[in-house]
Amino acid sequence: MTRSLAIAALMAGAVLASVFPGSTAHAAAAAAQAPAAPKGDPAKGQTLAAGVCAGCHGADGNSGVPANPTLAGQHAGYTAKQLANFKSGERKNAIMQGMVAALSPQDMLDLGAFYARQQAKPRPANDKELALIGQNLYRAGNAAVGLPACAGCHSPNGAGIPAQYPRLAGQHVDYTVAQLRAFRAGERGNDMNKVMRTIAGRLSDREMQALAEYVSGLTGVR
Repeated sequence: MTRSLAIAALMAGAVLASVFPGSTAHAAAAAAQAPAAPKGDPAKGQTLAAGVCAGCHGADGNSGVPANPTLAGQHAGYTAKQLANFKSGERKNAIMQGMVAALSPQDMLDLGAFYARQQAKPRPANDKELALIGQNLYRAGNAAVGLPACAGCHSPNGAGIPAQYPRLAGQHVDYTVAQLRAFRAGERGNDMNKVMRTIAGRLSDREMQALAEYVSGLTGVR
């Protein structure tokens, strides 16, 4: 683990402590010592993606449809986990549940490996004034409502932490807002220790939009 990832992992532990006081005696250590994700074959993943995923997510994972997430550059383990969650029903989406029905666990790892190797394209904010509000929330949180900084888990540049916290950099505004709302409403419940459900519950609609505007323009480059 690089020094920057180790620091980010410890920051993530601090975020968990702020959201769930008293529950993180070992959170930072667990984050720093996370096991390596299983390996996938990116070549096989590319073949699968061309036949199953490209229509909605783009040939290289850079989705051209705001409602469909960009998968390019996403951590392999995270992508594989989401696919598994769709298949098990832990994460609900009728379209995705149909798409993953025939995928094996190894197929999911292969797809994750393929998308992890693709280059995500940052998306300049549509509303720069709103993006500035999002920047402050992302970097500093909001102590008044107990909102931790997003950067603690998702890294200052939006790159996230492999196998634990997803990359947000370059994601569509519409998709990010939709997921935050789903967490807040309890419609999406596959987050670790209910962290995102708790955090989203402390965000207003405008703050969600602001955060989404800000992360869409991040590059994820260290």
